[in-house]
Amino acid sequence: MAPHLNNVGTTKERILSTAEVLFARRGFDGASLRQLTAAAGVNLAAVNYHFGSKEKLIEQVFRRRLDALNARRLDALSKVIGTDDTTLEDVLDAYIRPALELSHDDNGALFMRVLARAFAEHDDTLRHFLSENYGHVMRQFTAEFARLLPQLSKPELYWRIDLVTGALTHAMSGFGMIQRKSGVSETVHLEQTAQHLIRFAVAGLSHP
Repeated sequence: MAPHLNNVGTTKERILSTAEVLFARRGFDGASLRQLTAAAGVNLAAVNYHFGSKEKLIEQVFRRRLDALNARRLDALSKVIGTDDTTLEDVLDAYIRPALELSHDDNGALFMRVLARAFAEHDDTLRHFLSENYGHVMRQFTAEFARLLPQLSKPELYWRIDLVTGALTHAMSGFGMIQRKSGVSETVHLEQTAQHLIRFAVAGLSHP
């Protein structure tokens, strides 16, 4: 029997939040639907009703975070793109800051561990999903990086952007040596992280 419609929102969100935790801890293969339903306090019918399959559930875990993140990235990019005054720092800020803000909001760091799992586990289906749905965002940023860094060959530019993205993912995951100190607010810590990462990325991207 399908879940009662009055519970659709809360049940669906509970399943997604529980799935995010389990996928971060155990990976996509390691987290079973049986474990998920037990942890979320729902039955298998509820998962099938809302998502249809485990694969679709995984996709929705990503959509819940990445749709909003990439909309904010593109909005920030649209405000600085393509002018003579545009700097590398401007474009990196549009790329980095929304992602760092996600990592400091509503289990964003947990989600970044889920995202890291997607690449560490070499899930081709999931990689294809991410590329199909969010690849256009990276292409727009890459085009602007290429305009600002005409001295770099395409392969070299791709290498450097990939490494910057890796550094960003690491900063978002909360696993690094630099942790927020007592007495330092989340807002100040986020700003410090953004400034350090942008300076690091500028140096790496623009190095001869």
